[in-house]
Amino acid sequence: MSAFAHLDKLILTIASRVGGDPKLSHTAKLLKRGPARIAKKVGEEGVEVAIAAAQNDRAEVVAESADLMFHLLVLWQAMDIKPADVMAELERRET
Repeated sequence: MSAFAHLDKLILTIASRVGGDPKLSHTAKLLKRGPARIAKKVGEEGVEVAIAAAQNDRAEVVAESADLMFHLLVLWQAMDIKPADVMAELERRET
């Protein structure tokens, strides 16, 4: 399975947690807390990636990047942002 297939699967899994029981799902718990709380987690994970990079700790950058990507995808879901919206913005910047 390609890296992007894993991302697609994760996006679908996150979407399936909308309205789920926060006692049974960490993702449902995050979504219930709303965008402001999720944004805080995105910020925390971003800082952790930066610290690991500054320490030249490749394994930790990989691990923290996974956390950052997960929380960013949850934030997108909470704000009804589709990955295609972000890709369109990246494409727009190419010109």
